[in-house]
Amino acid sequence: MIDIKEVIKITIRDNLLNVEKNIDEALKKSGRVGDKVHIIAVTKTVGVDRINEAIELGLIDIGENRPQELVKKYDIIGNKANYHMIGHLQTNKVKTIIDKVTLIHSLDRISLAKELNKRARKNDIIINTLIQVNVAEEESKFGLKVEEVIPFLEKILKYDNLRVKGLMTIAPFVEDPEETRWVFRELRRLSEVIKGKGYNNVEMEVLSMGMTNDYQIAIEEGSNVVRIGTGIFGQRK
Repeated sequence: MIDIKEVIKITIRDNLLNVEKNIDEALKKSGRVGDKVHIIAVTKTVGVDRINEAIELGLIDIGENRPQELVKKYDIIGNKANYHMIGHLQTNKVKTIIDKVTLIHSLDRISLAKELNKRARKNDIIINTLIQVNVAEEESKFGLKVEEVIPFLEKILKYDNLRVKGLMTIAPFVEDPEETRWVFRELRRLSEVIKGKGYNNVEMEVLSMGMTNDYQIAIEEGSNVVRIGTGIFGQRK
């Protein structure tokens, strides 16, 4: 009899090996051999059994788009994984995830920064965040415009329980990923500008950019965190 769990594990393993091979090729192509690229396994619509199989294969960083899904999976999986909030976060949902997440990738407004800082202080923790930048200024996506990022940063420096660890962007979905290269290049440039300003509580150690469709291009342009769902778990249902 076919063991479905074993089939799922083999499929995830093979997909992961392919992703890792592509990452190595992109690092080599960009002269970054030896650099580390962290994979966030995007688990939107992915069941707990499949997530556990991925964790067994070493994918301990998982990313969720919705707070309620993150909480549900956290309650079952527990601390076997690091949880990343990669989707838009409403201020009224902050309290449900503040003590569960390793990194919030989608800080994009003052009201959210204020709430994150308040809840972090109440829980006596430091919350790590990335600023989401809408480099391509797509109306369908959240995030600050490039020119808004530095003024925004300077406004949130007073929040002592908030740590900005870097930047995140989502490139437009296009048939030829090469067309997204400028987006990733612009985010890296912005990161370098911010790094040069030496702000307190601000580090530019993370560039979260690149998804299943374009992560190789993103890595060639400096990404060190990629968010991959379909490339690991297959097409969503």
